[in-house]
Amino acid sequence: MALKPTPEDKFSFGLWTVGWEARDQFGDATRPWLDPVESVHKLAELGASYVTFHDDDVVPFGSDASSRDKILDRFKGALDETGIKVEMVTTNTFSHPIFKDGAFTSNDRRVRRYGLRKIVRNVDLAAELGADTFVMWGGREGAEYDSAKDLKAAHDRYAEGIDTVAAYIKEKGYGLRIAIEPKPNEPRGDILLPTVGHALGFIAQLEHGDIVGLNPETGHEQMAGLNYTGGIAQALWADKLFHIDLNGQRSIKYDQDLVFGHGDLFSAFATVDLIENGFPSGGPRYDGPRHFDYKPSRTESFDGVWASAAANMSTYLILKERALAFRADPEVQAALEASGVFDLAIPTLSEGETLADLLNDTSAYEDLDVDAVAARGFDFVHLNQLALEHALGAR
Repeated sequence: MALKPTPEDKFSFGLWTVGWEARDQFGDATRPWLDPVESVHKLAELGASYVTFHDDDVVPFGSDASSRDKILDRFKGALDETGIKVEMVTTNTFSHPIFKDGAFTSNDRRVRRYGLRKIVRNVDLAAELGADTFVMWGGREGAEYDSAKDLKAAHDRYAEGIDTVAAYIKEKGYGLRIAIEPKPNEPRGDILLPTVGHALGFIAQLEHGDIVGLNPETGHEQMAGLNYTGGIAQALWADKLFHIDLNGQRSIKYDQDLVFGHGDLFSAFATVDLIENGFPSGGPRYDGPRHFDYKPSRTESFDGVWASAAANMSTYLILKERALAFRADPEVQAALEASGVFDLAIPTLSEGETLADLLNDTSAYEDLDVDAVAARGFDFVHLNQLALEHALGAR
């Protein structure tokens, strides 16, 4: 039975998700254009609290100023009528042919300047609508051929672009933070900043990196064979998890953008467990929107589109219920204790202890019965089985 979303669940959808016309490289659209205003109203009926969008999702590319104003006035009216809020905005720098070699990192300086202007214009709109986050997905920032890019210059230009936008945000006093969205490949053969780790290393080199963080997406990490929960955990640890994109992915293949949980379900359970329960040792928590960046399958009519939107929220709520029960289970707590999970939070060096003290402690090395310590079992399989049984609702 589907669980009913509430505003406290903070569910959010990109307008490009339900509005996808289902066109791919091998086939034309299977659904007509969907009015963003209709999307706002329908998502509100389903229980979503927020919507997000690229500039071109609401205002068609190339619209003149008068048309843009009329379209935005109508869109704002839908937000007012439904109570839906805009929590994140991003900019499309990948669809139009001008961006075929990227925006910030195009080999053509004219493209870089145009892309920067397009992004800054949408930053103003994001601030006007009260968004908290401005996502940057560099879908075309990359190459198919190793010789096609001066990679030092490319990273220089990428940093220049993001730092320029961040400096503008600060200058205008906007309450926005930038979130980089990593992805390894598709549509480019190799995309710059392909994973959470790459992006964290890049952010550390920025002049205005204090307001730049991450927007990791489930499928983007998993299509590189990586663990999404581990990725967002590191971003949390680094205090850089500004936003999340949830969807479903089945292993290393093209970007499937399935409904959340319709790919690796057990991994989705671990993700919800981390988001809702936090680390076993405490520490930073993610309290932002639960944002779904998925695509309704090409096989679906509009009835299927709205069913898929509801399925994202329902799956999340089911897994949330299971995750809360998992952490509350005394047997699970005992298994966590037996596996040493809580012990990992104990510093290796005691308070006030120095490396010199450790080197002089013969019990830590010379006198340690290595074979006896090595004989310890960690019982991780039992702990994982408990997690599985909770995820499946068997406990």
